[in-house]
Amino acid sequence: MEIFFWAICLQALEIFTLVVGIVGMVLSTLLLLAPRLLNRIGESLNRSIDVDKKISRLVDRSIPTAAFFYRHNIISGVCLIVGAVFVLLFLFFRLDVDGLVSVFFGNDKFKVAYDILITTMALLGKVAGAAGLLIGMILVSRPVKMQQIEKRMDTWFATQPMWEKLNRFHPSVDTLVLGRPIIFGAIGLFTSVVLTFLVVNNLIHL
Repeated sequence: MEIFFWAICLQALEIFTLVVGIVGMVLSTLLLLAPRLLNRIGESLNRSIDVDKKISRLVDRSIPTAAFFYRHNIISGVCLIVGAVFVLLFLFFRLDVDGLVSVFFGNDKFKVAYDILITTMALLGKVAGAAGLLIGMILVSRPVKMQQIEKRMDTWFATQPMWEKLNRFHPSVDTLVLGRPIIFGAIGLFTSVVLTFLVVNNLIHL
């Protein structure tokens, strides 16, 4: 069943690569023979999306949650301690890395890499569980101290400069490609033909 699933995924990836190769051949041919037509098509398909109003305001919004946890510090702390203890008990005494790798990946040649990956994730989980246990204990016993620690660690991360870069128009790529249509068209056509040939050859010999 697992082999069948991966075979379907691989075939879907090959079909997608074939579509990309064919589209690349068409665009490269247009770039070689009719760069102005390709430029007009690109201009007609250009769209400006204002991410500042739709995304950045949502990301930059301040959501005050600390007041709830400090108002109910006993309940919040106990829940955090119980969750942290459960995670630590599972990771230390119940997690079987070898069994997990065998169930999900079988006798794969990258089994050692998967083993290292899951072990690293488990180690990070143990660190997070220990931190959660410590925070929960401080929240239950000394909520004022927890507030002081939070204020010291509280930092403002401004996302506005990132969205300003995304909103900025960059005509340099189009100018570079359309300024040298023969070079980029030939490179794109050669790459697309080779890619399409390899995918078609692989699909025929399946």
